[in-house]
Amino acid sequence: MFYIGCHLSCAKGFFPMGKTALALGATTFQFFTRNPRGGNAKALDEKDLEAFLKLKKEHGIGTLLAHAPYTLNACSADAAVRDFAWRAMTEDLERLERLPGNLYNFHPGSHVGQGSETGIRLICTLLNEVLKPGQQTTVLLETMAGKGSEVGGRFEELREILDRVKLSDKMGVCLDTCHVWDAGYDIAEDLDGVLAEFDRVVGLSRLKAVHINDSQNPRGAKKDRHARIGEGKIGLETFVRIINHPALEGLPFCLETPNELDGYEKEIALLKSKRKTNR
Repeated sequence: MFYIGCHLSCAKGFFPMGKTALALGATTFQFFTRNPRGGNAKALDEKDLEAFLKLKKEHGIGTLLAHAPYTLNACSADAAVRDFAWRAMTEDLERLERLPGNLYNFHPGSHVGQGSETGIRLICTLLNEVLKPGQQTTVLLETMAGKGSEVGGRFEELREILDRVKLSDKMGVCLDTCHVWDAGYDIAEDLDGVLAEFDRVVGLSRLKAVHINDSQNPRGAKKDRHARIGEGKIGLETFVRIINHPALEGLPFCLETPNELDGYEKEIALLKSKRKTNR
């Protein structure tokens, strides 16, 4: 099964998101757990959850990708910001147990001048406090573009976090194609080499999802500006290789391109048309 989807608004609930995804031709989707700029999460609707789980089973919707708010910065120099990160992630993971077996993705954060070592230590402190032995959700570190004081622009930083987390079996990585390109990894000319490096440093067994985005920037720009598939500097042919690469088989691919729903529908159709039918 080719699990391809896009980012949807959870404002109306999971069942409407599922129906929208299916109407777009998607087989999975991503959603924010709350407003991406922070705030409280919307109360769960039991009937909505029940209807969605039935829809998911009936139509074979794949693993979902929940996305933490952008304001979740586990390694901020501000204690109040770190407290929000702790509260938001704790609550999000508790709520996601109602949708067991899915993924929770977050940006590792920005150390804002404290240095990457301090940033990594603070991120690991949070994860070691909130992860629970019995949880059914896998928490993903997203690969970052390396702008400013971001942690996660190099595979080595992700590996260091994974090594310091006690319940490391509850952790994985989401590879964002725009971010790794902007960070300097040449997925256009050397996709096999980049994946081999990821495997050497992190381990492909840790790779659980892919954000599939083109980039407005040349490789190594460290700016993080997404573009529609085939309209950026990475190029359509690279994405054809990505969605057909055997090392990425079975992973959920989620679009975060600058689009409305009709644009996502076109991109999903495009990528499905480029998928090799014999795999």
